[in-house]
Amino acid sequence: MLATLGLDATAEAVYRTMLAAPRDGVSALASRLGVSDADIRRSLDTLSELALIRPSYENAGELRAVSPEVGMEILMARQQAELAAQQLRIEASRAAAAQLIAEYADLSPAATSPGVEQLVGLDEIRNRISGLAHGLQSELMTFAPGGGHRPETLEASKQNDTVLLSRGVRMRSLFQDSVRNSQSTVAYAEWLSELGGEVRTAPDLPTRMMIFDGTTAVIPVSSDDSAAAAVVLTGQGTLTALCALFENVWSGARTLGASEERDAGGLSAQERTVIRLLAQGLTDEAIAKRLAVSPRTARRLANGLMERLGAASRFEFGVRAVQRGWLPRTE
Repeated sequence: MLATLGLDATAEAVYRTMLAAPRDGVSALASRLGVSDADIRRSLDTLSELALIRPSYENAGELRAVSPEVGMEILMARQQAELAAQQLRIEASRAAAAQLIAEYADLSPAATSPGVEQLVGLDEIRNRISGLAHGLQSELMTFAPGGGHRPETLEASKQNDTVLLSRGVRMRSLFQDSVRNSQSTVAYAEWLSELGGEVRTAPDLPTRMMIFDGTTAVIPVSSDDSAAAAVVLTGQGTLTALCALFENVWSGARTLGASEERDAGGLSAQERTVIRLLAQGLTDEAIAKRLAVSPRTARRLANGLMERLGAASRFEFGVRAVQRGWLPRTE
């Protein structure tokens, strides 16, 4: 009956029996249920893990079942946290669709795929981007993850940026929030804004990406080494999805000069992203990489959120985050 909430038949029977006969020990429970002592102990371990039993307040060494009202709320909260985490993992997979396309593209020069062009090496990548920029007519949309950018790279971009903006091309660039710690990147973004470019930041970006006129996208094969290889994507379905991805992130991002806003729950955009990444099971190091911050900063953010909820573990944090409304409650 409670299998959907994480209890097998034996564990459920043990829990029900402990509610009816709270003073029964292992042997008595085994006798009542017609199972071995080992089965009872395994079930007790399961019940303890699910917080459905607790040590007796009156008799040391004895266990008591928590009330069904409390127990079922615990099980449902656990299931809701797991479902919410799974939903977030699915959403993250969709957001990373561009990266997956790139990673699984066949980079063999002899290979051809409709709507996919392979680029190998930085020279080939930059030459292709230069050609696409030359033919731009209306808009360039860019994901530029990774925190602060190298000053020489930013300086090299200024000439092309000036030409595009002077031609009336709309330029929308998304950086990560962590660029605010990079003086050179902030200076470049302010310069670009003064010329008419639009710059916003978001806590997390799924991949490096440039979309030209909504018809052609350039994405690196590996986010760890964007200079090694890239793919040029032109398929209509692919571009529709990538443009929708950009618009979705853009709508939730903030302009570079805007002050940090908090939602009704008192959370900043960066904190909401950390909660989402924690729900996906990412480590502090992985979160740091996604946010383009130091592991120490990621650890401080995660621990601060756990302290606000009084959570002693990552799993307890997930349950409490659902109860607090920080994670979606899946019915």
